[in-house]
Amino acid sequence: MFNFNNVANKASRMLNKVGFQVKKYSPEILICAGVIGVGASGVMACRATTKLSDIINKANDDIIKTDEVIANPDMLPEGSEEYTEEDAAKDKVIIRAHMVMDIVKLYAPSVILGGLSLTAILTSNNILRKRNIALAAAYASTNKTLKEYRQRVVERFGEDVDKQLRFNTKQEEIETTVIDEKTGKEKKVKKTIEVYDPNTLSEFAVIFDESNVNWSKTPGANKMFLINQQRYLNDKLKAEGRLFVNDVNNALGFPITAAGQVAGWVYDEKHPIGDNCIDFGLFDLDNPRAVDFVNGYERSIIIDYNCDGNILKYLDEPRNKQYGLR
Repeated sequence: MFNFNNVANKASRMLNKVGFQVKKYSPEILICAGVIGVGASGVMACRATTKLSDIINKANDDIIKTDEVIANPDMLPEGSEEYTEEDAAKDKVIIRAHMVMDIVKLYAPSVILGGLSLTAILTSNNILRKRNIALAAAYASTNKTLKEYRQRVVERFGEDVDKQLRFNTKQEEIETTVIDEKTGKEKKVKKTIEVYDPNTLSEFAVIFDESNVNWSKTPGANKMFLINQQRYLNDKLKAEGRLFVNDVNNALGFPITAAGQVAGWVYDEKHPIGDNCIDFGLFDLDNPRAVDFVNGYERSIIIDYNCDGNILKYLDEPRNKQYGLR
């Protein structure tokens, strides 16, 4: 038996699904429509221009006729009133007004289409801007919650525990052989080191290896490149006051990321909100791979940026006083 309610519900769900997809991809739809509309507007304007000379020539011919009537009154039909120069001046004004109106009508479709196309492009940009603001706000909220949590961990358990929880590291005791300075003989000593899982790095971590255009087979060259880039980027951070993760990625030869557009560093000497510097972790003594890289035993290294998180909120002018920034 035919059930009208089921059909109506399915149709409603389908329409809502289509509407959701249109809303989701509305920026892309609007920008494509705007670009196509701008092109079509240009074509219509070019076609209209081919008819412009006809309008202007017709108006000029009518003006010439009024002058001829003034010069030759005999051209007036019998019984017509006298055609004075004042009448001719009024007619010329009317002729020119009609010419302007005809030109406006000629170009109106292309102008309207061009205006609608530009409106579509601006609307698309406005939608994307609002979405980016919403994403930045969500990221800021999450980052704030994480920082507050880490602060509580530091206050209760100390910075070492915070570091272990953040990077999922643990302490392991290893046995190494060293030379006794007094006797000159080898002896076994136990040493505690931090061991970490590279799969638990942050979303900003990158691997500097042979896939990078700036990587070299010479370990020392890689070390000097990263040290010099870190020094240069820190100087740039101090000079500009802020730097995004994508700025660092570009400098090191890594692809840019969506998160790198909002995350980065803010430099403020009086009121630091983070480390107040860019650190690649090259000299992290608790990281055996970093130690081997600096000492020339490794040619590649994992870089986990120490960024301050979403810095757009710190650069927002109304909030600068709140965060102690100028």
